[in-house]
Amino acid sequence: MREFVQCYRIVHLEFAQSDKIPLKAYPPKPEQCLHFFLRDFFAIQKPDEGKSSQPAIMLAGQRTSLVEQTTGNNFINVQVVFQPTATYRLTGIPAYELTNQHLDATSIFHKNINTTFEQLQQAKNYTELLTIIESFCQGLILNAKKDNLPLDAISRQMIQKDGNISVDWLAKESCLCTKQFKRKFLERTGVNPKTYSRIIRFNQAFNFKNRFPQKDWLSIAIACGYYDYQHLVKDYKEFTGLAPNEFHLLESKSPESILGLADSLYRDRIKPII
Repeated sequence: MREFVQCYRIVHLEFAQSDKIPLKAYPPKPEQCLHFFLRDFFAIQKPDEGKSSQPAIMLAGQRTSLVEQTTGNNFINVQVVFQPTATYRLTGIPAYELTNQHLDATSIFHKNINTTFEQLQQAKNYTELLTIIESFCQGLILNAKKDNLPLDAISRQMIQKDGNISVDWLAKESCLCTKQFKRKFLERTGVNPKTYSRIIRFNQAFNFKNRFPQKDWLSIAIACGYYDYQHLVKDYKEFTGLAPNEFHLLESKSPESILGLADSLYRDRIKPII
């Protein structure tokens, strides 16, 4: 299971009918994710595009840019967060065809996915949700379309090492020349290895600032493997369109911040390196 799934995630947010639900500015993360929206709607807005409601069962490819998310008042989202190359191995679809895409997963996975959705809607608690989704994933894995390669394990190591590994070393450990490694990495993850490393580092810095808002940016930049603060600023502008302080002002108004959940949420998403 660990070869294919990073984690399962349950997002459950409830607002009063009279509440104005805050928008969530959602930056790239090093993940491809299968979503089951069990109750109220979920909509996204990409840069220079209008808002669009998403299907109840959605596959999100690796993202490289910000999206804005809105939900209904009673929102439950059960997520399967895949390992970097798992979507390719499970579906056989080149991952670059899914990059920055949000797709109806019923057109990609076996029709049993609809039965799984109905079971999730009938679940009585979070434990049942996890049991159902794990059983579904076991079935997916049994029918994987592509074999395991050394590159698949190497891509997981990139996350464990926060993206701070040279491409030449990654290629060597994958038993490939650098050119072959870059080509296969793009096919299996949806982005090139340099971009993926940048997303990993950016995500680590983003999580740290949310967990430790009192920390200065230079300390966070160095701890997360940046050469200096300016390199961190470059990634923030690339992946969010904003400077670090500007983006985290938006983040302070996110649904999890309004509900007082940010501290516990980001405590589990960082490594103790500060």
